[in-house]
Amino acid sequence: MIFKRLFNLFAMGVLLFTICVAPSTKVAAADPSAQPAQKIAVAQALPAPGTYKIDPDHSFAYFGARHHVVGLVRGRFDKVAGTITASQDLAACSVDVAIDVSSINTQISERDEDLRSPVYFDVKRFPTMTYHGRGIRRVAGGSWMMDGSLTMHGVTRVVPLTFTFNGAFSDVKPGRPARMAFHGSAGLKRADFGMGARDNLEELGGLMTTDVEIEIDVEADANSPTQ
Repeated sequence: MIFKRLFNLFAMGVLLFTICVAPSTKVAAADPSAQPAQKIAVAQALPAPGTYKIDPDHSFAYFGARHHVVGLVRGRFDKVAGTITASQDLAACSVDVAIDVSSINTQISERDEDLRSPVYFDVKRFPTMTYHGRGIRRVAGGSWMMDGSLTMHGVTRVVPLTFTFNGAFSDVKPGRPARMAFHGSAGLKRADFGMGARDNLEELGGLMTTDVEIEIDVEADANSPTQ
């Protein structure tokens, strides 16, 4: 049972899209009742303080949009860039992400063109989607949350992001930067960003909950190389 708990704790980790860490001594002080092995597991589940540059070749932003209330259409954005800053001070942790909206891909070209049109993203006027956040707080288990500002379709709204840190790559060669992996999720209503007006009646009806689910998987490199 103890080993199972340790494994679950290590696997849960913490994000992304911004991550902040406390050094191992800080983590131990936060839970004086934890056993030594538990303290090590928690420390290893947190990234080292520093700035991490998102690798656009290994990072994707996925989404699922409600279709006629009960359906869900999935897609992704193929071009994601930005930085993640980890700090010993939770309030100083930050994330700055930019997404090329024209890189939207739902595997149906006709639908993709519709989504790029003025009816939805209007990419000619608003080519970039951004997310900027500062400060994080712990939520359930090994998850953290950030209240960042999402700017999309010319509208900015606060969108809470829940994230986990998936761990550091173990096979990084000396002289290459340390690489970390993160996962984040969020929900929003497209109408809050002035998008998809025709969907409100034709597809969403009186749905009051969030109608777009966002999943983000990121790999990011530290600024300094490994020794």
